[in-house]
Amino acid sequence: MGKKTKKSLKRLNLIMAGVHAIQAGLILVLSTSFSLPVIGSYLKLNQSSGNLEPSSKVLFNLSLPVLIAVFLLISSLAHLIIGTCYNKKYNRDLQNNINKTSVMMVAISMLVGIYNIVSLSLVFILVAVMNLTGLIMELYNQKSEKTEKPNWLSFKVGSLAGIAPWLAIAFTFWLSADSGSSPPTFVYWIFVSIFLFFNCFAVNMYLQYKKIGPWRNYIFGEKVYIYLSLFAKSALAWQVFIGTLRP
Repeated sequence: MGKKTKKSLKRLNLIMAGVHAIQAGLILVLSTSFSLPVIGSYLKLNQSSGNLEPSSKVLFNLSLPVLIAVFLLISSLAHLIIGTCYNKKYNRDLQNNINKTSVMMVAISMLVGIYNIVSLSLVFILVAVMNLTGLIMELYNQKSEKTEKPNWLSFKVGSLAGIAPWLAIAFTFWLSADSGSSPPTFVYWIFVSIFLFFNCFAVNMYLQYKKIGPWRNYIFGEKVYIYLSLFAKSALAWQVFIGTLRP
């Protein structure tokens, strides 16, 4: 990878760090106060009937503006680290086709009405597994002089882990609509737009390893990842802001 390309990636990461940080600040400053409950479910003995019945209690309330700002600030910090102290290793990793990605499914889950702390934890874990399998895919298929066909097993496992939270969210959508209390329209737009962005990440990885068109150059795919990450996080943040957080 040439010096010009290294400088270009470094500059792009620093710009993205600034863009994410500015958006986080705007969300915190412009948003109204809005919190969602995180609940725990358990069985409770009904003293009258002697039966165990489902019950729940609010464990804590989570500020939605803070939640949105946090994942934007985490992205900003990641880009800042990559553009400064981690830059040399980042460039070496790119030469070996290694990189990392991130997501924000917990916020989407809460917007559709998934508040149970166990369910939210499982969404978080499944998304983390999806990301880890993407990393395994890149580590396992490191570029070598004797190029071999990529192993797609981790890609398939990651796709399975990644689709599970979306199925849970879709079921919650359906259950709400069937009960006559479907989420507001903007949540549907979030569901569709972020789902499409998530699929674009998978398509980008597929094109990278199939070496189709400009994706023959791994750096091109890396830049696509960076822009997809920006667009996905920005789309979620500002759709939430317009739908629930604006004054």
